[in-house]
Amino acid sequence: MRPVRLAAAVLTLVCAVSGLTVTGPAAGTATAADDPRCPIAKASPPVTAPPRPTPPTTEDTEDPVGGERMGSDGLVLPGNSPAALPKSLNAHAWVLADLDSGEVLAACAPHALHAPASTLKLLTALTALPRVKPDQVVTVTAGDLAFESGSSAVGLVEGGRYRLETVLLGLMLVSGNDAANVLARLIGGDSGVKGGLAAMNATAAKLGANDTHAVTPSGLDGPGQWTSAYDLALIARADFARADFRKYTATKSAQIPPQQPNVQPPRKYAGFQIQNDNKLLYNYPGAIGGKTGFTDQARHTFVGAATRNGRRLVVTMLDGEHRPEPLWKQAAGLLDWGFALPAAAEPVGRLVNGANDAPAAERTRNPDAARADAVPPAGTEEGPSAYFVGAGVVGVSLLVVGVGLLRARQVRARSARRRRSARLPHPVGPGTPPRPPRREPDRGPSGPRPRPAGRPPHRYGGSSSRPNRPRQPDGPR
Repeated sequence: MRPVRLAAAVLTLVCAVSGLTVTGPAAGTATAADDPRCPIAKASPPVTAPPRPTPPTTEDTEDPVGGERMGSDGLVLPGNSPAALPKSLNAHAWVLADLDSGEVLAACAPHALHAPASTLKLLTALTALPRVKPDQVVTVTAGDLAFESGSSAVGLVEGGRYRLETVLLGLMLVSGNDAANVLARLIGGDSGVKGGLAAMNATAAKLGANDTHAVTPSGLDGPGQWTSAYDLALIARADFARADFRKYTATKSAQIPPQQPNVQPPRKYAGFQIQNDNKLLYNYPGAIGGKTGFTDQARHTFVGAATRNGRRLVVTMLDGEHRPEPLWKQAAGLLDWGFALPAAAEPVGRLVNGANDAPAAERTRNPDAARADAVPPAGTEEGPSAYFVGAGVVGVSLLVVGVGLLRARQVRARSARRRRSARLPHPVGPGTPPRPPRREPDRGPSGPRPRPAGRPPHRYGGSSSRPNRPRQPDGPR
C-alpha cells in the first residue's frame, strides 16, 4: 500500500473510532473574503481629528486567533441574525462576545490595530490585581505624577499615602493616569514602570492577545502602542473572571481620603469623592462595568459589559466618535442586539483560552509570546480541545502502523531469500566447482573475522557494516 493511501486509510479509521471528522469549510459558510464593509455612521457635525498613526503591517495567516472569520477586515455576522444592527454605530472596529462561553457573536475588523487610549487600563488592572494587596499602603512619588498635563487623574498628591484599594478605584472610576503610574511602578519592582510595562505585555501574551503592545501603563498615546477589539475582549473576559475586578468596575462612587504629606512647606489636602464615568452603569439595565477612553490619536474607545437572563455579554469598541450618539449608547445598542440573538445562533468566532490555545503561527506576532506560559481558561476548567487530542491519536497511530509495516517487510524479505535458497541447490557435475564452505556472519574460514580498525562493535555484539554515530541532542531523530 502506498504511503499516502496508507496515511489516508489510517486517518479515516482513527477519526471514525475517535468520533472526529475531517472536512473542509461547510457549504454556505461565510469566509473573511465574503464579509461586507463595517457600517460606520457619519458624525454630524463632522469631527476634525489629527491624522492617525499608521499601524504596522502584519503578515496574514491562514489561522487567525479566534477562528477563520476573525481574520476579516469587514463586518462579521452570524447567518441567522434576527435584525439589522443599530444604525448609529460609528466605531471602526468592535467585537460583541459572550463573557462565559467565549463565543464571538459579531464583529467588525476584530484584529485591526488601533490605539487603545484608557481601555488599556483593563490590562493594567489585570496585571496588578494578582500582585498587590488592597490594604497595602503606598506613598506617591513625583515620578507617579509625571504624565500629560490636562489628562485624566484621580488627584493623588506627592508624598500622599493611599491604600491600594483606593488607587485601584481611582484607576477604574475616573481613569486616573496617576493611579496607572503607581500600579505600574509597584508591579515593576526594582525596574519601576519599565518593569510594569514588561509585566503587562507578558500578561497580554499569556492571554493570546497578540495584537496588543503597551508602551504606557495609562493608555496615553505612545509610539508602537496598539491593541485590537478582539484583544480587548480577551482582556475584559479575564478581568471579569475576577471577583475583585467586578467589584471595582461596578462601583459608582468612592471617597479619596484627606492627606497631610511629610513635605516642606507643610500642606493639608481635603478628601473628596469620585464618581464612575462609565455612563452605561447608570443608564443600561444589567450593566456590570467596563472602561472608557479617549486620546487625540485613538479617538473614543469603550468597553462595556452587561448581564440579562443569566447571560453576560461584553462589547469592545475602538476608533469611534460620540456622534451621532455617545459610544456607550452605541454599545448599548449592540448589547440589545446580542441579547436578542436566538440561543441557536452560530458564533462567528471564539475568544481563545490563553496563548497555547492560539494557532502556532499567530503566537509570534507578539514579541512577548515566546515567554508566555499557558493560563487557565477564564472562568472554566476545560482540558485540551478535541482537535489536539485527535491530532495526537492520529500521529501515534501512523507511527505505530508505519513501524509495523517496515518490520513485516523485512521479515518477508528474509523469508523469501531462504525459500529461493532452498529451491535452488548448488549445481553438481563435471567442471562444476565445489560449494564454498559456509561462513557464519562474523567468522572467517578458520576463526573469528578480525574487526577492521576503528569500527565499533555492533549494538547486538557483532560488527556493524558502518560505525554507530552518536545521536545529536537537537538534531533530527
